[in-house]
Amino acid sequence: MSEIHGWAAHGAKQKLEPFTFDAGPLAPEEVEMAVEYCGLCHSDLSILNNDWGLSRYPVILGHEAVGRIVATGDYVKGLHIGQRVGIGWSAGSCMHCHECMTGNHNLCPEVAATIIGHHGGFADRLRAHWAWTIPLPDALDISSAGPLLCGGITVFAPLLRHGVKPTDRVGVVGIGGLGHLALKFANAWGCEVTAFTSNVSKIEELRALGAHRVVSSRNSTEILAAANSLDFLLITVNTPLDWTALLKTLKPNGRMHVVGAVLEPMPISAFDLIMSQKSISGSPTGDPSAISAMLDFAARHGIAPQVEHFPLSRVNEAIEHLAAGKARYRVVLDVA
Repeated sequence: MSEIHGWAAHGAKQKLEPFTFDAGPLAPEEVEMAVEYCGLCHSDLSILNNDWGLSRYPVILGHEAVGRIVATGDYVKGLHIGQRVGIGWSAGSCMHCHECMTGNHNLCPEVAATIIGHHGGFADRLRAHWAWTIPLPDALDISSAGPLLCGGITVFAPLLRHGVKPTDRVGVVGIGGLGHLALKFANAWGCEVTAFTSNVSKIEELRALGAHRVVSSRNSTEILAAANSLDFLLITVNTPLDWTALLKTLKPNGRMHVVGAVLEPMPISAFDLIMSQKSISGSPTGDPSAISAMLDFAARHGIAPQVEHFPLSRVNEAIEHLAAGKARYRVVLDVA
């Protein structure tokens, strides 16, 4: 038997409990990693609570896992036992469809989420396809690197995909687990960065994270005062805001890009887009090459998530801490 020991939820909104399962033989293209640290992401809460209607139980959560390879399948390429690696939101894709063959593996119709129909990283071992098992640069601190594999790539990929330039002015809406990393990345990218936050008492903290100016995301008058000032606006929140006012902060040809899972419809006037040729887009995490590029960029610029650590044995306490909005700014579980 190939037993893996972790902490699993057996139903929606239930406490996680110790759980052991037989993972079976390692597939030819699979890697098995001994998990040392695993980030706790808001998406883990969404799967725990079945907010998206996609959850399957029992489930071991955790999709920001880092550690070292302990086993490889016969057809694994470019990886070796003992190597430091990370596994994020995706654990596999078909590797033969148009999306995979053009480098958009994260858009594969058969992409396998690490915590949907698959057990994740709140465990001593985690398995994934070799292409989704990403080597970690030596310069990264492995104890805080986990959140880069989901939160980090989620805010970094749009900068790559949409050609954001160092001369651009970028806004980040929502300075939490995603947003604080977006500030760091956009600042290191060379952009002038505006933070839109519901907590303007954190101005000095946000400046330290990379913001050049701070605007209240709950004050439409303040938002409108920033009209026609931004080239790119990244939405990291999952709550409704004054979308009309936020759209007005964009210059002509500006883009509003959504990575926060806002569950309610976003009312947008067609004329607000047409008259200034503005765009609205969205994206999930990123493909393996983008994740590697993000990790290299983070290592080069000394970018790391701001994290709080909990031992895996206190995972339910960590979940309550995150759900209460107390995390500053990411939670990492110490597994090993």
